[in-house]
Amino acid sequence: MTKIPLPGEPMKGSASGRPIIAALHLLSRRWILRIIWELRDGALGFRELQNRCEKMSPDTLSTRLSELKLVRIVETNEQGHWQLTPLGYAMEPALVSLNGWSESWAKHLEKGNS
Repeated sequence: MTKIPLPGEPMKGSASGRPIIAALHLLSRRWILRIIWELRDGALGFRELQNRCEKMSPDTLSTRLSELKLVRIVETNEQGHWQLTPLGYAMEPALVSLNGWSESWAKHLEKGNS
């Protein structure tokens, strides 16, 4: 497993470990954003989450969930289902905003290609 980017620790693009750079590095890891996006509407069991993440191997999902748990973005509830922590839910407005921007961007590019 590669090192999980954390604020305050040196990484590519930031010798000082600026929080925004650490967050972008974390969120750019394969499948991380998809997992967070799928959990935004509530807790899911492992298999259901894997099904929603299309073609993700169980090992990869397990690794990514472990990473997200270490950085306190996800947790398991009493039923053993995965859910966002309050910190994870706090990311939702930024992700919804980014999703809206990406939809506008796609339409803009589509218009340019016609």
